[in-house]
Amino acid sequence: MGRFQPLHNGHLEAVRKILEENDEIIIVVGSAQSSHSLDNPFTAGERILMLRSVLREERIDLARCYVIPLPDAEMHAVWAAKVIAYCPPFDMVYSNEPLTRRLFEEMGFPLGSIPLFRREVYDATEIRRRMLADEEWRSLLPSCVVSLVDEFDGVGRLKALSKSDKKGD
Repeated sequence: MGRFQPLHNGHLEAVRKILEENDEIIIVVGSAQSSHSLDNPFTAGERILMLRSVLREERIDLARCYVIPLPDAEMHAVWAAKVIAYCPPFDMVYSNEPLTRRLFEEMGFPLGSIPLFRREVYDATEIRRRMLADEEWRSLLPSCVVSLVDEFDGVGRLKALSKSDKKGD
């Protein structure tokens, strides 16, 4: 599960690791209802395109991968049930997020941890900050995702959102 705002090389390493241990993966695109904000600049559709493009570019068998958009739940207590309702059946949950782990553990699911690959660099918040500051960010994303961010004018969108956010202060 992730927001993929944007998808970066750390996300790609997590997918590879999970697929080393499992026949299939369900990639949940969280906060699917959110877009066009500083924390969530990309739409669910754009994030799904990022995922599908990188899976193809990396020659990961798409038959082993499900990509499911999932809107947030209004209450934490029903969120795990919502994940189950939106996804094909699964028997393990990979997450490092404490609340997610707790909710699925309470439902009896075994949990896997995702090794954080160079987390100090591969962090979407840091990548969005670099985009806004005109600092180098392209090397942190798979090349096909860089092309999509350019196609969506992701940097321009972030900068416009930043300007409109400052007007609201």
